[in-house]
Amino acid sequence: MNSDFTIAVHSLSYLAHLPDRIAPSDRIAASVSVHPVRVRKVLSLLCKKGYIKSKEGAKGGFELNCAPDQVTLDELYLLTSEGSIKPKFPNPNPQCLIGSNIEKAMDGIFIDLEAQVGSYLKLYTIADVLDRVEKQSRK
Repeated sequence: MNSDFTIAVHSLSYLAHLPDRIAPSDRIAASVSVHPVRVRKVLSLLCKKGYIKSKEGAKGGFELNCAPDQVTLDELYLLTSEGSIKPKFPNPNPQCLIGSNIEKAMDGIFIDLEAQVGSYLKLYTIADVLDRVEKQSRK
């Protein structure tokens, strides 16, 4: 899993917390604590897929374009991180039985793991994340 996933979840949760309000990317970036360029890259991806929409101009920014209870975390994982669970294998020795076959032998394991991660993330929505954040803030 990569940080684009967490930036996407964070950004959508942030925007869901601000119904009917627009947030500029620098304000979202301040919440995520990453450079605005990184956030804009993910926001652009979310715009292309219709999760958010952007408004140009001095009072512009981004706003939610979906129902938070309809966006599952597996959708965002597939959008931002699909294939990231499988590690890179170093240059193994092709003359070695293990070295020449380990990556192919492990491929199926990582494919199955990714499917299980997706199934688990499908159980949660942006609304669920926002609910957990709000409950956590009351502790």
